[in-house]
Amino acid sequence: EVQLTESGGGSVQAGGSLTLSCTASGFSFDDSAMGWYRQAPDNECKLVSFIGSDDSIYYSESVKDRFAISRDKSKNTLTLQMNSLKPDDTAMYYCAEVMSGYKIRGDWYRPCQDSGRWGQGTQVTVSP
Repeated sequence: EVQLTESGGGSVQAGGSLTLSCTASGFSFDDSAMGWYRQAPDNECKLVSFIGSDDSIYYSESVKDRFAISRDKSKNTLTLQMNSLKPDDTAMYYCAEVMSGYKIRGDWYRPCQDSGRWGQGTQVTVSP
């Protein structure tokens, strides 16, 4: 059975750090583009970062230079290191296999929990 399980969310003050982790099973993790999304209005999810099967990396401009994505193929894990957190980073964060979406003002979106491979999410709350 396909399963993606996130952990590492929590509450932190602005300027602090969190590390999100995702453990995958039931599909070919090594051959998949894996990413982190966060929930936006109307149950849409904004692509925060992804790492491709070829190890190419993408960051949303809003998190570039603050977040870092990585994967460990031997352990089927995906990690997002989040530094210098801002209140605007507050959201439910999802680990997912990256699929095509739509673009608004330079950012990519797709519906949260659409067809595809998604975790259940982990909440990040950043206080002022």
